[in-house]
Amino acid sequence: MKQQIIVSGIGGQGVLFLTRVIAQAAVDLGLPVLTAETHGMAQRGGTVLSTIKVGPFASPLIRAGQADVGLLLWDANLPVHRPLLKADGRLFINADQAGDGERVDASGAARELGNPVLSNLVLLGLALKRQALFCTVEDCERAIRALAPAKFLEQNLAAFRKGMEA
Repeated sequence: MKQQIIVSGIGGQGVLFLTRVIAQAAVDLGLPVLTAETHGMAQRGGTVLSTIKVGPFASPLIRAGQADVGLLLWDANLPVHRPLLKADGRLFINADQAGDGERVDASGAARELGNPVLSNLVLLGLALKRQALFCTVEDCERAIRALAPAKFLEQNLAAFRKGMEA
């Protein structure tokens, strides 16, 4: 099993939490996993890029044209991070308008749940529904349960499940 995944967004969207959930699912399955983050001006709403490599890789960085899956929490990052995807790579985008990739208004769904930061887990739910990742719904649910603070656990799970309904 080898898979290269990019997670892109802006500061405050939960890029790093989403990365941790996917990485934890890999660890729980006994798979080798490498992650890396580029934060830039994330605290001021700047771009955050996270890379996840599941399988026997030597470096966590993903070169242009190598990512199998892209999870974009901010559709404005598409022109910058699309070149990282393979020609046949799967792309999931948080957007409320038509365009490239599979799109879902994850931010709208998260607002309905009362917490706009939950768009990350809505997008993850959609990717799992489409069987784009190496892991199962149960694997990610277990990782969310392990990583989410107790007071936010039910909200996190609700957002994840909402993405599977999209």
